[in-house]
Amino acid sequence: MKVLIIGKSGQLASELIDTKPNRIEVLALGRENIEIESINSISDQIAKFNPSVVVNASAYTAVDKAETDSDAAYAINFSAVENIAKVCKSNNIRLIHVSTDFVFDGKKNSAYKTSDKTHPINVYGASKLAGEKAIFENHPEDSAIVRTSWLYSGYGNNFVKTMLRLMAAKDSLNVVADQIGCPTSAKELASFIWKLTSQELIKPLYNWSDLGVASWYDFAVAIQDIAIECDILNKKIPIKAISSQEYPTPAKRPQFSLLDSTESYQIYPANHWREQLKIMMSNTKEFLL
Repeated sequence: MKVLIIGKSGQLASELIDTKPNRIEVLALGRENIEIESINSISDQIAKFNPSVVVNASAYTAVDKAETDSDAAYAINFSAVENIAKVCKSNNIRLIHVSTDFVFDGKKNSAYKTSDKTHPINVYGASKLAGEKAIFENHPEDSAIVRTSWLYSGYGNNFVKTMLRLMAAKDSLNVVADQIGCPTSAKELASFIWKLTSQELIKPLYNWSDLGVASWYDFAVAIQDIAIECDILNKKIPIKAISSQEYPTPAKRPQFSLLDSTESYQIYPANHWREQLKIMMSNTKEFLL
């Protein structure tokens, strides 16, 4: 089976390449290879490689910047997704697309199911929801949207790497404690996506995160504890729990965005986020600082 990955420079694409099953031939394309805002460019690359599945791992993910750069956010998270969906539909290709917990407003107090009503509260979330709708409208028969949360990896830029750099450089840290969700290993998300490529039938919408629940503060404390244990950091600094009001950002974040991934765990079993964090940090020490 041939699988085309769009967005090769990101952390998810890197993990997809690392976890590729032997039976699958992969081509990963980045900005230098494909213009996702051009339907002709997408069509040309599809025609050359002739994949059975396309995984769209490309996204505009600068949540705060999106508030003043909405055209760019919508170009990548909506218009490009619409183009990809149309080309996949016309070529009878399965499409797997990655979305976000930020399509919700965070006002619920139990984990969000795939059937729950969406209501984004920032431009990033709205642009990602627009991309979801473009897939539902243009390629509903053989496509799957996978919503995920708080993604991290040894690759790319993410919360884990940012925290480690700050912990190494600063004497103390303040981290928001009233936004609740779940950290997710990009490697585990990649493994789940590979399972979806080979399912005979797929649902239009899935949630995927690791097991458990956390605040950003909980996540930061765990990062430091594991970093000390793995000899990534040699000193421990105080971490103070603060409120969102004490750390204002251009984009509002949902206060609660935990995803209910129970259905997805029937396809691929998950581990607790702390366990996955330790595995990632112990295996990729050299990439983290």
